[in-house]
Amino acid sequence: MWSLRQTHSVQLICVYVSSVSQHALAVLVQVYEAAKVALLPCRFSGFIPDQPTVMWTRSDLDPKTVHMTQEGGDDLTGQNQHYSGRTSMMVDALNTGDFSLTVRKPQRTDVGNYTCTMSDGTGERRLTDVQLQVKGQQQTPDENTGEKICPVDKGQRSNGEVVYP
Repeated sequence: MWSLRQTHSVQLICVYVSSVSQHALAVLVQVYEAAKVALLPCRFSGFIPDQPTVMWTRSDLDPKTVHMTQEGGDDLTGQNQHYSGRTSMMVDALNTGDFSLTVRKPQRTDVGNYTCTMSDGTGERRLTDVQLQVKGQQQTPDENTGEKICPVDKGQRSNGEVVYP
């Protein structure tokens, strides 16, 4: 007698899913209130998609947009008015990947956490988080007395300085 033996063929398919989380790097930028500019760094060396949009935001503001640029130039229609006329990015930023933001005449109200993101219309990529601190006027010790002095506008004192004990 012949016995029939049943054989089963099983195919095993393995699917490997790799999830890579690219956390944005946190950067601290400190400037004095009298500074002409604050430069918030954001550099990207990867593939820049077609029709990219780069946006700087502050989540504690409404509207949140600090600066936005895309092919064809800046789009500041949704910009928070607090930054009107005070922000800029390099003209060739979308070609070079240098998305750093210049904030002119930094003020104490500029203190906060900024996020630089890039979008291609289908998804958004967080590139950098920057914490900006704007301090009061810089104080330096007087060479003769060691007292801290702070430069002020001319005319308030004959030598243009105010002495703090």
